[in-house]
Amino acid sequence: MALKLNPEAKAIYRSIREEIKKRLVLPGSSTFLEGFEPTSDREEILRRQDYFRENLPKIRSELREQIAKVKPIKFRRDYLHDRILIVDESELERAQNLGLCEVSTALEDAEGYPIVLSTLGYGIDVELTPSQIAPELYIMPLWENREALEALAKIGELTGEGSVAPDILSELGELGEVMGKRKLLDGLEELIAEKERELNEEIAEKLEKFSLTLSGKELLDFLGELRAGNYEAIFRHFGEIEGEILNLINDVEDELNEKLGITVELFSWEGLYPVTVPPDRIEMLREELERELKVELYIRSREVLERIMPLLPKLKEELGRVYELDFLLAVKEFIEGFSFPELWEGGIAFVSGRHLFIENPQPVSYAVGKTPEEFLVPGAGDIGGERVVILTGANSGGKTSLLELMTQITILAHMGFPVPAEKAWVEPLDELFFFRRKRSTYGAGAFETALRSFVRALRGEGRKLILIDEFEAITEPGAAVKIIGELLKIAHEKGFYVLIVSHLGEDLRKELPFARVDGIEAKGLDEKLNLIVDRQPVFGKLGRSTPELIVERLARKKRGKEKEIFERVLRAFRE
Repeated sequence: MALKLNPEAKAIYRSIREEIKKRLVLPGSSTFLEGFEPTSDREEILRRQDYFRENLPKIRSELREQIAKVKPIKFRRDYLHDRILIVDESELERAQNLGLCEVSTALEDAEGYPIVLSTLGYGIDVELTPSQIAPELYIMPLWENREALEALAKIGELTGEGSVAPDILSELGELGEVMGKRKLLDGLEELIAEKERELNEEIAEKLEKFSLTLSGKELLDFLGELRAGNYEAIFRHFGEIEGEILNLINDVEDELNEKLGITVELFSWEGLYPVTVPPDRIEMLREELERELKVELYIRSREVLERIMPLLPKLKEELGRVYELDFLLAVKEFIEGFSFPELWEGGIAFVSGRHLFIENPQPVSYAVGKTPEEFLVPGAGDIGGERVVILTGANSGGKTSLLELMTQITILAHMGFPVPAEKAWVEPLDELFFFRRKRSTYGAGAFETALRSFVRALRGEGRKLILIDEFEAITEPGAAVKIIGELLKIAHEKGFYVLIVSHLGEDLRKELPFARVDGIEAKGLDEKLNLIVDRQPVFGKLGRSTPELIVERLARKKRGKEKEIFERVLRAFRE
């Protein structure tokens, strides 16, 4: 059963969630947080505590870098437009329902497809399964996410849980050659243009060094051919250099043959310079390469997939586990220095609690209800297990912050999390109410709204903690004493836990003998006349008011008639 929270308590719960969320690396990890909503179920809280005790020690900060490299591996169908499956009429509907590729019952429909699959005994015999028809559906996403697989392997080492990723990476290594060709194909035009440029530079260099000696008759014939426009004939006189140029062309084509894995003839030499490759020849080469690569990729992918298919369910588990590890890492960073609360019957108590959202907070120890023997706090002997407590004392002394801290500890405990305290004891509750002081709303409307909210908190039965911040701020002090007094009597009769911040401690103590009045002491003024405030409440003692110390500060700073007036007001305080 969920712990019921009023709007102000829910706001603190949301703040806690956001603190954890901003430490997450992967967006999907926040779904794990949904499973830790505050619960009233004692056994569920203990189960969550056991979960954190078991898993948090495995979490190391080095995981963050590896977790950031893990991306979802989605098995897409982007690779399946190049094949057709030929099936018997009885298998047609089943094959079409797979939605993997074109399907036909006529073999003649396969013309033009580089990959023809068949259950009729033609081509490659396959079963009607995605892994047989389209192994690239699995292999290509794995290949494209090798960095994620490497990260999974490292995560398995860091957690000691191991991983199947190294085995998958080893098998994928066999695709390196065909994938290298695929990459070359993507940059085919650039590759050929680069080789064309290099070839022409070498030809130009040889032509610069070439010298030609002709007889008189040969020179006359040569000039006659030039006048006739027969430029190709010029190169008949270059027998030696022509052989060298042809050797250069052959060397370049041999290099491309080795890189692309097929025999190419791109640079035809017809005695013209510079050497160029026609675009249509490049396009023909591309089509031939694509066709061969698709078939080779299919065959290699199918071979590799047969070996790694049994590993994929475990890989899926590991990918899910990464989100859980990300969540645990965020929790571990968030709860640094926290401790698990003990679940007990008797209220809320904690030692050296630290406010989550105050920088360098002063540790505070406090209790509403009973305290265990281990609650060794000065003044704790004055605590008699009171369920209703009135907190008084200096303005800006930390009273509201203490209410917030108690709300934070209570919510975290009901989430199953450690809490920001050296030690803590929390009774599993059914409802938590936090009524924050509304500083900007006064008048009858605000008073009526607040009063109705308090009354709703007192309805029904169950285990409740009610935290109230200065109710009297929205009504008259005289009326506030009567109203608060009756509300706290009802809470006491029902056995609820109540902590209320009030400047009416003296008046309420007379009305409510069952309540404990604690005070946050403003101890005095320092040498610069600044207030000295100890934020640790003193149990069973009314807090010295801030106004008295402010009057004292003014009485010490002022001179003349003003000083006399302030000293008279100060005497009234002390009398």
